[in-house]
Amino acid sequence: MIKKWIFYTSIVTIVAFISAGFKPLQQEKNHWFFNIENEELLHLLPSTEVTDYSNFNAPHTGKSFTGFKEAIAFKESQGQFKLINSLGYMGKYQFGIAALRTIGINNTTAFLNNPGLQELAFVVLLAKNKWELKDEIEKYDGKVIKGIKITESGILAAAHLGGAGSVKKFLKTKGNRSIKDNYGTSLKSYLKKYGGYDTSFIVADNDANVKNK
Repeated sequence: MIKKWIFYTSIVTIVAFISAGFKPLQQEKNHWFFNIENEELLHLLPSTEVTDYSNFNAPHTGKSFTGFKEAIAFKESQGQFKLINSLGYMGKYQFGIAALRTIGINNTTAFLNNPGLQELAFVVLLAKNKWELKDEIEKYDGKVIKGIKITESGILAAAHLGGAGSVKKFLKTKGNRSIKDNYGTSLKSYLKKYGGYDTSFIVADNDANVKNK
């Protein structure tokens, strides 16, 4: 009986010794994992609340329409719905007061506090700009100007930066007229950076207004 007990004890000891040899001495840390040490940073994603993403500092990738609008939002405000810059442009997509009025928004406080309205406003303004620039889109889409392949999404992004009129001037002069905003961001950079996205979702509409959407 004692011999059997010694036999089984020896087997258990040997198995335990061999298993220990396969355990790493130090946990490997890979650079593609987030290292979260603060429990307050933990979130359950995805969330149905738009505001949960307002400070997410990573732009969405891909050439879908979602990729397009989130890339612009990251550039404009890093996705902050309540941001107002030094020139008074506001929200996730940095709207000016004049642009807001053209699409039926007069209450800027309500606009800043309503993420859903800001998302709608972006789409509505794109629809209006697409109508105003429909001839330019048809004429220049696919052509190369100053080394930049002109696309519909690039044109719409540039219009968001400087207005439809500025885009018309740039294209009409074959890019020889340099147009920049007050912070030095050029129309040309938006045409290049936001080209090739899928904006077919947007329906051109001269009467686009948040009140009839």
